[in-house]
Amino acid sequence: MSEGGGTRRRWHHQDDGGLGTAVERAQDGDEQAFAALYRHLHPRLLAYVRVLVGDDAEDVVSEAWLEIARDLRRFRGDGDGFRGWTATIARHRALDHLRRQRNRPRATVLEQDVLELPGGQDTEREAFESLSTERTLALVATLPRDQAEAVLLRVVVGLDGPAAARVLGKRVGAVRTSAYRGLKRLARHVADRRAAGEAASVTSAASRTLGDMR
Repeated sequence: MSEGGGTRRRWHHQDDGGLGTAVERAQDGDEQAFAALYRHLHPRLLAYVRVLVGDDAEDVVSEAWLEIARDLRRFRGDGDGFRGWTATIARHRALDHLRRQRNRPRATVLEQDVLELPGGQDTEREAFESLSTERTLALVATLPRDQAEAVLLRVVVGLDGPAAARVLGKRVGAVRTSAYRGLKRLARHVADRRAAGEAASVTSAASRTLGDMR
């Protein structure tokens, strides 16, 4: 996918009702339903884990899916709950991988629970989704770990604030604030990139005009 006019992936989460049905069918042994769950969730889990462990993400997520398949019948909940459950498993496998490499995640400071996500959330979210997937993930990887995980769980995996907080073992207010700060950084990057593009266009036009005058 290119940064400019190439194909861009947007992360949609409107099919949670169907996700819950697929979970129930998969728990009853329906292999096609499990395949549908895999197709829906695997790209999101992979994007999340890739920011945590880098090039080893495929192996880590494969381990997570083995655990998901093994414990599937034990899961109780709806489609949103299943999304959070799988994200938790993927995160645990990623952290295990980092521990094995003796490369522990950087400790983060919890924000006060009273902090709420400010207005303008949709603007930052749109900025996130306006970038190509590879470009976006590369930018997210440069964020502080607490912001990166919050953004990925909220926007890519599709969890709400309480569910993301459960995955991370943090307070809801802390996760909302981290997501907001991360998205705001991405929005600033998009604004800067657009401004640079406009400046380049003006310079190019001016150059053509001078050329015509000679």
